[in-house]
Amino acid sequence: MTATEAAGHDRAEESPPTPDVAGTEPQPAPGATPPQTPPLLARAAAELVGTAALVAVVVGSGIQATELTKDVGLQLLANSTATVFGLGVLILLLGPVSGAHFNPAVTLAEWWNARRGGPGVTLREAAIYVPTQIAGAIAGAILADAMFGEPMVKWSTHDRSAGHLLLGEIVATAGLILVIFGLARTDRLRYAPVAVASYIGAAYWFTSSTSFANPAVTIGRAFTDTFAGIAPASVAGFIGMQLIGAVVGLALVALIFMPGRDAVVELLPRRRRASDRCL
Repeated sequence: MTATEAAGHDRAEESPPTPDVAGTEPQPAPGATPPQTPPLLARAAAELVGTAALVAVVVGSGIQATELTKDVGLQLLANSTATVFGLGVLILLLGPVSGAHFNPAVTLAEWWNARRGGPGVTLREAAIYVPTQIAGAIAGAILADAMFGEPMVKWSTHDRSAGHLLLGEIVATAGLILVIFGLARTDRLRYAPVAVASYIGAAYWFTSSTSFANPAVTIGRAFTDTFAGIAPASVAGFIGMQLIGAVVGLALVALIFMPGRDAVVELLPRRRRASDRCL
């Protein structure tokens, strides 16, 4: 046991924490607000700017890639590489402010986690985050089109309604939720910028849908008829599968990171002592 762990153990003896559903001391997830909560306006602004920047990176790098090469593999490589770096920087920069959701699926999963007694966002915060993320995604797509001289709003004609693509969205979103909440349950959120960005970069390649995994980004990408676009008729199906994927991801988190027997037994003597004092 290190000195830091020993100090933490002593504090735990003096004032035992209330465990979350994983049986460990609650840790703030990427969507959870930090200990010294910034004003809600600042958090909403961070979600707006962060989601807009993320979509601008995705759409802009897709446009740039198609202008530089006709090789679809190289186009996807350029698009995914830019997304990995851009997302990592955005999480690192804005995570301390809003938790760096940039994703309604993550926000709703955080709300559900808080509802069950863990860290997360309130219903009021979620009700502000989600429309802010959607507005940011639309603004980011328009900005990317404007930067490259494309029509600022032109509905995508890129159909993505095939069943195998919808399955890919379930897998992509479930994996994203598993990564985020798994890091939270194991107290490794300091690795979130690298881990989350790396997962999305990998999912570009191992999922058939190229891993949208984000309802707001999906809506924003419908506004651009470029490499990263999605036809409006395909949006509802993608969002539905992403929400299903979020539920699957939360179920996997509950299964894989369930509390161990020792974590439950450790609290029993303290509870008995508290009961004895009441007799």
